[in-house]
Amino acid sequence: MTAIRLPAGLPRRVPVRRTLPVRRLLCLLPLSLVLVLAVRHSSVVADGFGQLATARWPWLAAAVCATCLTWVAAAVTRQGALVERLPARRLPATRFAAGAANHLLPSGLGASAVNLRFMTVCGVPPARSSAALALYLLAESLARLGLLPALLLAFPGALRLGPLLPDGAAAPLPAAVAATACLAVGLALLCVRRVRGAVSGFVRTAWGEARSVHTRPLRVLALWGGSLAFPALQAAGLAAVGLALGLRTPVLHMAVAYLAATVAVALVPTPGGLGSVDAALAVALVATGAPAATATAVVLAYRVITLWLPLLPGALTLGALVRLKVL
Repeated sequence: MTAIRLPAGLPRRVPVRRTLPVRRLLCLLPLSLVLVLAVRHSSVVADGFGQLATARWPWLAAAVCATCLTWVAAAVTRQGALVERLPARRLPATRFAAGAANHLLPSGLGASAVNLRFMTVCGVPPARSSAALALYLLAESLARLGLLPALLLAFPGALRLGPLLPDGAAAPLPAAVAATACLAVGLALLCVRRVRGAVSGFVRTAWGEARSVHTRPLRVLALWGGSLAFPALQAAGLAAVGLALGLRTPVLHMAVAYLAATVAVALVPTPGGLGSVDAALAVALVATGAPAATATAVVLAYRVITLWLPLLPGALTLGALVRLKVL
C-alpha cells in the first residue's frame, strides 16, 4: 500500500497552540484586587463616607484639590530625577496608576514597579531607571525628614507624645530599628561578594545619574521642589479635612502630626500603609490635643479622599495603560 503524499506547493496545516491572554488578565488584576480590598475594609469605607456626609464641603473640596496636586508634584519629581524627558501626557497618568498599585501591593513595591516599567518602555536602560527611581525615593524621603524637624523646631509643643507612650519608649525603639537595619546591610555587604559587587555597581550608576541631573537647573528645581511640595500638599489635605470636621487643632500642628505619622510608618510593609497609617495618624492627632473621637473621624474621612475615592479610577487607568502597552 503506497502512502499518499501532499503536493509540494500546498501549505501544511500547523496546529495552533492557544495561549491565555496574559495582558488581558493583567488588565483585570487591579480591578480584582480593588474588589477584594474594598470587601475586606467595607466597614472602614462606610464609616469614612459617613464622616464625609457631615463635613463642610468647601474644606472637603480644598482637600480633594490638594490630593490631586500631590499627583502633579510626584510626576514633576519623577521627571526631575531623570535626564531624559519623559512623555508629558503619559507621565501624570502613570503616576496616578502608580498610586493605585501602591495601595494594592506592599508599600512602595507597586509604585516602584510601575515607575520602572514606564521608564523602561520609554527607552531608559534598566540600570539608569533603577538609579533614577532611587534618586526619586531619596529626594522624597529627605524632603519629608527635613520638613518634620523644621516644623518641630518652629512649634516645639505641637506633639505631646508623653501620655501616649510608655516611659522611655520614645528613644530606644527607633534606635533599635535603625541599628538592626544597619547591621543586616553591613553583614550582607561583608559576607556576600555578589551583593557587594552589585551594590557597588548600582551606587556608581546612581551617583553618575545624580550628578548629571544636578547639572541641569530645571531638573534640580523639579526634583527638590516636587519633593518638598508632595508631603506639604498631603499635610495640607489632612488639615483641610480637619477643618471640614470642626477640629480645632492649629493647622500647622496637624501638618506636624501628618509628617510624624508618615515617617513613623515608613518601614511598615503594608499595602498603602493600610491600618498602620490610619492608627499612626489618629495617635498623632490625639498627641496634638485633638479629642480621640474627632481625630478618628478626621482620619477616616482623609483616607477616603486620598485612598478609596482614587482607587477604582486609578486601577482602571493602570489596566488601560497595560492594555495600551504603555506599561
